[in-house]
Amino acid sequence: MKLSDYNYHLPKSLIADMPSKIRGTSRLLVLDRKYGKILDKKYMDITDFLETGDVLVLNDTKVIKARLLAVKSSGVECELIILEKHSFDDDWFCHKVLHRGKLFVGDKLKVGNVDITVNEVFSDGTAVVQSDYNLLDLTEKYGKVPLPPYMHRQAMPIDEKRYQTIWAQEKGSVAAPTASLNMTADILTTLRYKGVKVVSLTLHVGLGTFLPIRTDNVEDHHMHQEYFHIPFETVQSIQLAKMTGNRVIALGTTVARALEYSHLQIVNKNLAISGEADIFIYPGYKFQIVDGLITNYHAPKSTVLMLTAAFAGWDKLLPAYNHAIDQKYLFFSYGDSMLII
Repeated sequence: MKLSDYNYHLPKSLIADMPSKIRGTSRLLVLDRKYGKILDKKYMDITDFLETGDVLVLNDTKVIKARLLAVKSSGVECELIILEKHSFDDDWFCHKVLHRGKLFVGDKLKVGNVDITVNEVFSDGTAVVQSDYNLLDLTEKYGKVPLPPYMHRQAMPIDEKRYQTIWAQEKGSVAAPTASLNMTADILTTLRYKGVKVVSLTLHVGLGTFLPIRTDNVEDHHMHQEYFHIPFETVQSIQLAKMTGNRVIALGTTVARALEYSHLQIVNKNLAISGEADIFIYPGYKFQIVDGLITNYHAPKSTVLMLTAAFAGWDKLLPAYNHAIDQKYLFFSYGDSMLII
């Protein structure tokens, strides 16, 4: 399977670099993955397509203000991005960072009045730094929202609210579960009133989300790991839906990855599930848990586009993308959404 086959032309004018003025007023394309039928709707119309007994699964991760400006003892500035939380890397006093600017072991840095020491430096642009100050607290005090690089701008005060879901709870992501950014409390209330079961899981989204696939042979790509936790209530709700013939709708590719990675445990065990998901889903994969997917529009040749193509079928998804481009839908994190059922 060749990555170059999963490409499309996107005019730069359709890349959203700012959120909509009001959350939830975006557009929604509904794609029937069986027949390829396309409907142009408003995001609030999503309530018309979810049914009583369906289970909607949200990701409750919270994006940290991970981008920090540090100053070396020489006076040279260096940008640090505190990386996402993992089960094996959750010490916020000694933590891995991505850095822009040269670092060496033993370098002394300052962020505000806080001292940071560089313990290790790796060839991939990451390092391990240590401080007597909790680095997670440091991001709250001095950090900025780590906007995706394609926005080509610095974070603004509005991003602290809008590059975050309305239900964000568990700190640990350095990128938003972007399919959730258009969802509102009113829409969730309507869905619950309709009889849709709304549950959550946690998956901490990492910068690996934005890394390109560097080989044209798709099978050779190594997927990054992301820590996840699926509560017992969510597992039970999914099991019940599967027993009664109802659908499980994933709000975003992050949710889909966690559910599909854990599908055997979800089906066979009655317990909460945690781990490090490194599943790479691409066309040919047979989904075991997810019956519907709410997602935004993804970059050409990206892992998230491959996942979406696996779910919808590339023969259905590509025409939907071309339709969205013709109709001037907005793409990527702050853009419009798609419901695939």
